[in-house]
Amino acid sequence: MEAGRSRRSDALRNEQKLLTAAAEVFLVSGVDAPIREIAAQAGIGTGTIYRNFPTRADLVVAVYRHQVEECAEAGPRLLAELDSPLEALRQWVDLFVDFLVTKHGLAHAMQSDSSGFEALHVYFLERLLPICTELLAAATEAGEIDSDIQAYELMRGIGNLCIGREGDTAYDPRRLITLLLDGLQAH
Repeated sequence: MEAGRSRRSDALRNEQKLLTAAAEVFLVSGVDAPIREIAAQAGIGTGTIYRNFPTRADLVVAVYRHQVEECAEAGPRLLAELDSPLEALRQWVDLFVDFLVTKHGLAHAMQSDSSGFEALHVYFLERLLPICTELLAAATEAGEIDSDIQAYELMRGIGNLCIGREGDTAYDPRRLITLLLDGLQAH
């Protein structure tokens, strides 16, 4: 029985490694990146990817869920590790932007499954809105921001700034997001 558990934990680690590699490739090359590029980044064969994720949509959805969970887990960890809740918010927003940039190709990859896309959006909001709310509240309580902005407004604004980044090398949403966060700071 111990060998079975070990194999399962190895498989889980390998899947996490694959999902992280796929997210990195999607960030640079988009969700239509060749599977062989993802396999090379993960250090595995393409057959392993197809065994675990028979369609591109399956892989994209798994990466989406993986990134939501990483983002959700990062918020409390950053608050605990950093002296400044505002810095925790800034670092969390950076992870959130990576996620958003990857997410923009999701609807296309899922094509006609609009109900599946909607369910993922609900999942995204349920997991990340409370984290953003906690980060904003901590930064406000610490006197680092002076704003009544709501988590949904901030996340939506950041999301809107990330739209259109694909293929436009002259546009860097992170610069505008930095300005947005700077504008929240208490003066």
